[in-house]
Amino acid sequence: MNFNAQLIDQRIEGIMATLSDRFGQELRVGNDQDRLRSVAFVYLVATTVLGLDQDTSFEGVVEGGGDFGVDAVYFTAPEDDEFKVILIQGKYKRSLAGEAAFPENGVVKMLGAIQTMFNPNTVYRANDRLTKRIEELRSLIREGNIPDVRVILCNNGRRWTEDCQTRIDNSGLGDLVKWEHAGPDELVSFMRARKDVHTKIQLSGRAFVEDYEYMRAMIGRMSVSELARIFDEFGDVLLDRNIRRYLGLSVRVNESIAETLKDQKQRPNFYFFNNGITIICTKFSYNAFADRDWIVQVSGLQIVNGGQTSKTIQLVQRQLGPEIGNAQVLIRLYELPEEDEELVLRITQATNSQNPVDLRDLRSNDNRQQRLAVSIGELGYTYRRQRTNGPTDTNVITSATAAEAVLAVWRHRPHAARFRATEHFGKLYDQIFTPDLNGAQTVIAVLLLRFAENKRKRPPKDAPDFLQYGSRFIAMLMGMYLLEAMNITLDQLTHRNFSKADEIIDRKINEYFERSLIQIGGALKELFGDTKISLQKLSATFRRHDLVEKLRGGKAIEIVVPGANPVLDDETADCPPGSS
Repeated sequence: MNFNAQLIDQRIEGIMATLSDRFGQELRVGNDQDRLRSVAFVYLVATTVLGLDQDTSFEGVVEGGGDFGVDAVYFTAPEDDEFKVILIQGKYKRSLAGEAAFPENGVVKMLGAIQTMFNPNTVYRANDRLTKRIEELRSLIREGNIPDVRVILCNNGRRWTEDCQTRIDNSGLGDLVKWEHAGPDELVSFMRARKDVHTKIQLSGRAFVEDYEYMRAMIGRMSVSELARIFDEFGDVLLDRNIRRYLGLSVRVNESIAETLKDQKQRPNFYFFNNGITIICTKFSYNAFADRDWIVQVSGLQIVNGGQTSKTIQLVQRQLGPEIGNAQVLIRLYELPEEDEELVLRITQATNSQNPVDLRDLRSNDNRQQRLAVSIGELGYTYRRQRTNGPTDTNVITSATAAEAVLAVWRHRPHAARFRATEHFGKLYDQIFTPDLNGAQTVIAVLLLRFAENKRKRPPKDAPDFLQYGSRFIAMLMGMYLLEAMNITLDQLTHRNFSKADEIIDRKINEYFERSLIQIGGALKELFGDTKISLQKLSATFRRHDLVEKLRGGKAIEIVVPGANPVLDDETADCPPGSS
């Protein structure tokens, strides 16, 4: 028996024991143990390889009859006309020998599924969960967004055969799709977050070494060419402990790095512009007699922060070659006790939550954010102004959640709340966090959006198809109903009547939800008549502004920020006119 296969099976047994009721009810697998095991395996891959939380992992699972070879689908919102798509297919055998290769028919099915899913003109039949995902993908594609597709084929055995690889190579998909295998060894490796890399790295100039109790630190610099060489040799194995590895890289950060490296004038200053690379290892050694340009022997090398920098440098190096010249990057190399997993995890989390700083972090000390934190705290909630990793309690509100909720509920821009998240702390910041936004308004918006999102993730029986795409619109309408019930305007919602608003939500929220479904259904009928609306068209409609105007009675939305130009929310650019 394969030891790692046993470990995976043990983990799956735990998942089944914990989540079998949810799997059984929402995926309708009943008490079929084989199907439950299959679903639990796909769920394990999503949480382990992709690092997704429980709800997000479960939401993407589409395994069941009519899945034509796709067991889970995950994708991001478009950014710079691209969006990431991850497809998972799982094959789980009762045998724990770990000898069976990933089956050829599974590869064939996945190839066919890819050709079907990403061609909006192809007719297909699939189960309801998969159909909704596919139609949303197709809607994004019809609007001119380009999918960056990654396929993970997972089993409790070996990788697919050479014949299967030939099929993949001859499929014509080329660089459009990235293929990965996740078997027992890979999955256990992800769980342990450990890969041993032994290599030499060439530093440039002087470096500094300091000893601590059972630990050492080396601070120096490395040419970007040397960093690219290491990545060419070892690839993404270097990033196994980097918590961002499988979540997708920030296009904004990557483009900035690439632009600096390609600019002949700015390239020599790259060292000063970049936060550098954090590396951990089990041991490093060097010739201490030399005063500079050390060649460092490193064992157990892992990059825990700086993956975005490293991968971008590798790509630019391939484009520029020797021309990349004298660009340097800061290196922090930590020798840590091999057995101290907790220390490694804390360093990994700390460096990734602090560097690089994103727009949300830059805004975290803004006076408006500080005032909100105090105001929300007085209401019994905690406001986190900076990024955070891991789950949060129900009384904790992150700035990202607040931005999305306020934009959807009070600014009446539900389409931008979901699909322009990267701009919430940039272009849209002044429209969301207006000077008069208070804690009561923020908390109420979050409560309404949370309820709508929970309904979307766990839809009631016979829920309309548009619930999959319209939770932010539902939250917006519920906010309008609440103000109507209290006979106040938004500016009158303060700490003084917060308790009353909270009480009304507790008592009326289900009624508001049903009312919003009826109102949205009526608006869609006005827009499309009695013709059946395809899921693809539904998805596109909830990215457009005309539905918002219809729900608000045709009123244009104007948000005036003191000291700023008025902004009319007529952004059909969120989704081009005529999209379907």
